[in-house]
Amino acid sequence: MNEVPLKAQAERFLSALPHCRILNMRVEHAERSGMTLVLPYSPQIVGNPQNGAIHGGAITTLMDTTCGMAILCGLEAFEVCPTLDLRIDYLHSSVANLDVYGHAECFRVTRDVIFIRGSAYQDDPARPIAQAVGTYMRLGKDIKGGFNFSQRLKGAAQ
Repeated sequence: MNEVPLKAQAERFLSALPHCRILNMRVEHAERSGMTLVLPYSPQIVGNPQNGAIHGGAITTLMDTTCGMAILCGLEAFEVCPTLDLRIDYLHSSVANLDVYGHAECFRVTRDVIFIRGSAYQDDPARPIAQAVGTYMRLGKDIKGGFNFSQRLKGAAQ
């Protein structure tokens, strides 16, 4: 799979997430080495009105989404992969009026688990606002999401 279809697949996936649409998040870069999303600065997501820093919840949404979408970079075909664990460490506040970038990569894919690491930064990737590490469970290519997703999983387990 080349870079164009992967980015298109990432854009389609991101557009299906209402909270990401509200935050105006967009795919900056998508290739086999990793995924980069952008969270545009907006007064609506400011958590500290004194310095204009973005609310931690918006940074969490960026990192959760970026890490989850980085799974697309590590697999040959789409699979539903729920989060097993996601740890986000906040290193310092964001700076007002600057967009935040979230970058994540798959660093290990096993038969059952995918391991992701990433960071959020503004103007310098070497000075991250936050870093994240996550693990995701592989359910296989035949599992599809949707409204009855949990019911199908329960039925398959019986």
